[in-house]
Amino acid sequence: MKKIINLIVFVFSFTTVVSAQESKSKVETVIKTSAQCGDCKERIEDKLNYTKGILFAELDVESKNLTVKYKSDKITLDEIKMILNDLGYDADDWKANKVNVESLPKCCQPGGMVE
Repeated sequence: MKKIINLIVFVFSFTTVVSAQESKSKVETVIKTSAQCGDCKERIEDKLNYTKGILFAELDVESKNLTVKYKSDKITLDEIKMILNDLGYDADDWKANKVNVESLPKCCQPGGMVE
């Protein structure tokens, strides 16, 4: 009987430690972008929501704020910003490469038509 109790205590302790470690790696952040229309929203959300380590990404077009929930042990904030830059968008103080910006549809480029 004592062995069974010890086993139950061990299993419970192990699952508690694993759960605590998993919750520590989950981070939520808000990134200011240069996105300006529904196409931008779709492009950014589609890319990020299918990126390993990202749990959730949603862009508020009006404020240009991108909320991202991610696992910090799988992807870093810098890597997320680099993805945005590669798509052609600024990410906080990280400016997108001009070539990437010019590859966006005209409505998504700075000064383009806003929906």
